[in-house]
Amino acid sequence: MSSTSTSSASQVLVIGAGFAGISAATALAQRGYRVTVLEKHDGPGGRARVFRAQGFTFDMGPSWYWMPDVFEEYFARYGHTPADFYDLVRLDPSYRVVFGEQDFLDVPATMGELRQMFEQLEPGAAARLDEFLRQAAYKYKVGMGKFVRKPGRSLLEFADPTLVVDALRLDLLQSMHTHVRKFFKHPKLIELMEFPVLFLGATPQNTPALYSMMNYADLALGTWYPRGGMHEIVRGMVRVAEEQGVQFRYNQEVEQIRVEQGRATGVVTADGFHTADIVVAGADYHHVEQVLLAPEHRHYSPKYWDTRTMAPSSLLFYVGLNKRLQNVRHHNLFFDEDFGRHAQEIYETPQWPTRPLFYASVPSQTDPTVAPDGHENLFLLIPTAPGLGGDDEATRQRYFDMIMARLERHTGQSVRDAVVYCRSYAHADFVADYHAFKGNAYGLANTLRQTANLKPTLKSPKVSNLYFTGQLTVPGPGVPPSLISGQVVAVEVEKEYPLAK
Repeated sequence: MSSTSTSSASQVLVIGAGFAGISAATALAQRGYRVTVLEKHDGPGGRARVFRAQGFTFDMGPSWYWMPDVFEEYFARYGHTPADFYDLVRLDPSYRVVFGEQDFLDVPATMGELRQMFEQLEPGAAARLDEFLRQAAYKYKVGMGKFVRKPGRSLLEFADPTLVVDALRLDLLQSMHTHVRKFFKHPKLIELMEFPVLFLGATPQNTPALYSMMNYADLALGTWYPRGGMHEIVRGMVRVAEEQGVQFRYNQEVEQIRVEQGRATGVVTADGFHTADIVVAGADYHHVEQVLLAPEHRHYSPKYWDTRTMAPSSLLFYVGLNKRLQNVRHHNLFFDEDFGRHAQEIYETPQWPTRPLFYASVPSQTDPTVAPDGHENLFLLIPTAPGLGGDDEATRQRYFDMIMARLERHTGQSVRDAVVYCRSYAHADFVADYHAFKGNAYGLANTLRQTANLKPTLKSPKVSNLYFTGQLTVPGPGVPPSLISGQVVAVEVEKEYPLAK
């Protein structure tokens, strides 16, 4: 559409106070728009909300802090640094990978120790790691510098000849599965290098080798932790947003987007009608388009959504223990079962996993403030296929017992008798709390057919002033991409609805 000047008091409503919603709101407020964020829950964060119980502080969602440069760039836009809001520490070891009983690797933070670990497992692997990371660094630089901020609305965005050359070097047509095996043969190294794609929502076979840039983020840029927990990032973002003039209204679930003559005029909540010149939806894209809009204003069909490849859902447990754990790190990946079989049960023949892989975060190993003295804070996650039925208490208890038994074998301690608090969270909760399509936890999988322009568009083709941001549109799932998604949308809004001078 052609640019249309708007009033200097142009009102933007942002639906949802997750990372993407706050990012979009702040960027637009800095540009002079009046911005109000309407949030369903009683506080900000979306999937990165926090809750407290019996002296424990539990981050509800994201627990990995990767790509610190993205956070630094984000806060720098508003004259801040992350240190203004939270104390960031680099974890060393970065994390532990458990392959079996008394069989694990602690992944070191320093490159010298990392190269030594690779070489001990596979002679010659240290030099191959250097080359792998050299290529991954290039992909990270180009991907994050040139591609990730493209709005994905036209192929002309990629018409620059230099981008074509870059694209040829980004391994878009080669899979991670193939790429990793060109460098490494040892099964432990292969699993270590393939595990970051779990965050992208697809198998290594279906994930472009472009995403080896995630290995660069992991192994070179490091794994970090904000003291107090991941929600400290949200708190910092809200403070910055409010400095820019953003207003937050909580307990305001949007029930309808009203559209007249092809334009959104505002939204309806339990409190009534809220007028808007522009609406930015940071809530679940499918829910916004298929539920909040009337049928005639929807761009995508139910069939379209049903044929999308969704990232996994998760079965989560927030656990408080009345004693400390031995033989664990802050992050622990339990790959002591068949990696390939679990992936198949998520993506190819969706079902509840037979013998699941799981992840255990123990933030109290780093941060004593998240648990009472002498206690342990434990976050357990099992990746599961989205859209599964049978999410009941009996199923959750069965998996809890299964992974607790494995945790006890690894630590050499009894654990279940030390549980003083436990809350489970799975598909039904993702749907109830976030309207998550098929109960997904991470958004849309980053397969080749769902990359860049092939993702759901960030601008509604049928409602001229409705935009989308977050993990179901560009650039994709994850906390750093969500921050960037909000910024990308703000740029598009300003292009098409510039404020009157």
